[in-house]
Amino acid sequence: MTDAPDRQRFEARDETGTLAGMVTYQVTGTIIAYTHTEVDPAFEGRGVGSTLARAVMDDARVRGRTVVPICPFLGDWLGRHPEYADIVVRSTRKIK
Repeated sequence: MTDAPDRQRFEARDETGTLAGMVTYQVTGTIIAYTHTEVDPAFEGRGVGSTLARAVMDDARVRGRTVVPICPFLGDWLGRHPEYADIVVRSTRKIK
């Protein structure tokens, strides 16, 4: 997994350099919003999305960032990985 800040995304590539998947993001100060996860259909079912999710969350932790998971895939993944709850923004909105 490689951060490509000029493209505002993390990229996963196979051993030949082919782009297997990516997570796009936007950074504001110490807050990072992960906006979209995409895995090339040729790589689906191989754990690329989960590998990307873990890598971007570990990167956010190391950099001291707070995560806003806009991407539905990442939000679902985080629901199964409570070990990252301490760096994920919680909603403060009241439901009426």
